[in-house]
Amino acid sequence: MARKIRSGRQLTGLYHAREARHMSRSELVRLSGVSKQQLSRLEGGQIRMRLDHLKPFAKHLGYTPEQILLWGRYPGTMPDDHIESSDVLGAHRERGEPVGPPRGQIPELDIRAGLGGGGVPAREVRKEGRHADPVKSEGWVFPPSFVREQLHSAPGQLLVLDTNGDSMAPTILSGERVVVDTGHKMPTPDGLYAIRDTFGSIVVKRLQVMRNTKPTKVKIISDNPNHNNEETPLADLEVVGKVLSCLKLF
Repeated sequence: MARKIRSGRQLTGLYHAREARHMSRSELVRLSGVSKQQLSRLEGGQIRMRLDHLKPFAKHLGYTPEQILLWGRYPGTMPDDHIESSDVLGAHRERGEPVGPPRGQIPELDIRAGLGGGGVPAREVRKEGRHADPVKSEGWVFPPSFVREQLHSAPGQLLVLDTNGDSMAPTILSGERVVVDTGHKMPTPDGLYAIRDTFGSIVVKRLQVMRNTKPTKVKIISDNPNHNNEETPLADLEVVGKVLSCLKLF
C-alpha cells in the first residue's frame, strides 16, 4: 500500500500542479515514466526539487518546470489566477489593455487564420522581437483526458484558430476552427500546420518536407486543386504550430 505523506510535511508545487489538473498519481506515473515512489518523494518534499526533476512531468501537466518549482510565486500558479472577474476584465478594457481568456482556458486568436486567398493579417504587435497576436476574451475548455489522450498535448501549448478561405477544402472549410499545438514548431511529420506567411498572416496549409533538396525546402500544399502550391526554404518558414483537430459544426 502506498505510504501517505505526513501532514506536517510541506507539499511541493508538483503535488499542487497535479491536483490542479485533476490527475491521479498513477496516471502521471504512466505518462511520465517516473516511478511512483520517486513522484511521491518529490511531491512530499523528501527530495529537494530541481528543474531537471520536473521536466518529465511538465508537458503532461501543462505547466513549465519553473511554474511547478515556484508554485504560488510564479505567474500562472497564483491561487486566484484561474478566476478573472467581470470587474477586472472591464478595468483592462477601460485602460485599453489586451484581455485574454481566464486561466485554464485554451485561447482563441482574435483574427481569422487564412486558408488561402488572403489570410487576415495579425496586428503588428511584437514582444521581444516576436509576434504577440491578440486573443479573444473568452477561450475554450476541453476535458483534461481529451487533451492528454486524444490530442497528446498539454493545455498550455494549445491555441484555437478561426479559419477563412477555401484553399484547404474539403479538409477544412472556411469558418471552421482548428486546434493547434504551438509546441510543435518543426514541420515533421508531414501534415497540416499553421504557418505565418510573408505578410504576417497566419494560414493553415499542408506541409511536405523535401528532404532531397539542398538547402532543405518545404512544399506548401493546398488541398483544393484550384489553388497553387508553393515551395520555400525550411529556414524561411515560420511554423506557428501543428494542427491537431478541426472543430466542425453540423
